[in-house]
Amino acid sequence: MTLMIPDVLEETCTTRQALERLAAKWRVLLIYALLAGPQRPASLRRRLPGITQKVLTETLRGMQSDGLVERRVLKAEPPQHVEYALTPLGKTLEEPLSAICNWAART
Repeated sequence: MTLMIPDVLEETCTTRQALERLAAKWRVLLIYALLAGPQRPASLRRRLPGITQKVLTETLRGMQSDGLVERRVLKAEPPQHVEYALTPLGKTLEEPLSAICNWAART
């Protein structure tokens, strides 16, 4: 089996596009937080000091649009209660992110 190395310097490279999406400041941290299971926005804010409500909402919407998280409505009538969970696609990031953690621990 030959290892394929994509040309991530090309703007049209799908690997580059994926890296750019994951490189957004809070995305990887939100993925780590959601690996523990579904969580409500207030819980995520507590786990990620420094993130504002606006940025949390925008980031989760973007991740939902990318198919990484799903938004579940727990209570539809006001005040509405929602939670976020990783999709099967989002869960596939656990292994590569684990590899990065292992690499960082060794350096």
